[in-house]
Amino acid sequence: MAIQLKSARVERWPVAGSFVTSRGAKEHVDVIVAEIEGRGEVGRGEGTPVYYLGEDATGCRDEILRVASLIADMEAAEARAAVQEMMAAGAARNALDCALWDLEAKQRGMRLWQLAGCDGAPTARLTAFTISHGRPGEMAEAAATAAADGYRLLKVKLTGDDDRLRVTAVRKGAPDARLIVDANESWGQVDILSEAEALSDLGVEMIEQPVPVGADALLDPIYAPIPFIADESCHTAADVARIGAFYDGVNIKLDKAGGLTEALRLADAADAAGLSIMVGCMLCTSLAIAPAFVLAQRARWVDLDGPALLARDREGGFEFREGQVAPRVG
Repeated sequence: MAIQLKSARVERWPVAGSFVTSRGAKEHVDVIVAEIEGRGEVGRGEGTPVYYLGEDATGCRDEILRVASLIADMEAAEARAAVQEMMAAGAARNALDCALWDLEAKQRGMRLWQLAGCDGAPTARLTAFTISHGRPGEMAEAAATAAADGYRLLKVKLTGDDDRLRVTAVRKGAPDARLIVDANESWGQVDILSEAEALSDLGVEMIEQPVPVGADALLDPIYAPIPFIADESCHTAADVARIGAFYDGVNIKLDKAGGLTEALRLADAADAAGLSIMVGCMLCTSLAIAPAFVLAQRARWVDLDGPALLARDREGGFEFREGQVAPRVG
């Protein structure tokens, strides 16, 4: 057989403290790791189940196991093309797709960025650091700690409840930081323009997913002073035509897109539509960040702090220093 599945497993990684959004708190994250063997090399990929789509780690692992036998007589590139048709976008396809990218790069003696057609080696990028939702005083303290740790771009989690008060607190805690916010679909019943104007006055430079999925047309008549970025409303390249009229950009996450293959297609579609690109991640380890980091070279905003929010990361993982994310040297 040209390739074979070496392993598909679920791993649990503890979060540093807790990660709180409008959907609740998380104290750990379960990820799926796929390992594919071929011609003496092993490719590895990681996916985090997209919980708001109902995915779970066990189901994602079982999906990888189901597909593995169907691609066992293929070469890595052929298998990667095949899984785009065999599997739906999501964490399972992401783990398998990225493992196949990693395997093909190793077999060909290339770096991932070279195989992906990038012009040059990826360089360190400024990354956002997430300030979880909480009481204003707690968020101010978290922002001050993040700023002291060198983070210069903070992403504030909002819920539609006293958002201005919380952003004001974060601004007080980190007066010199750049701010972006993630409303997590919570602004369906608020005065969106008024909220956007108030946050703009506080120095917020972007609002991620203000309205619920399916209610994107609420943004149609609004000319806000800061851009709206689609997250939950845009998973794959096929979504761009549907949401492009309502948003100024898209947040590309490999777990939503179902891997680097579709994420690159989505980035091309966003560019063609004149939409800004943000590259984000779920809670994850550095194994998942490696392919996303290649795509992040094309992004206006980078939000790849997943490993920095964990209590520990994989050995040799990405380095987070002075607010930037970069591969560890040595």
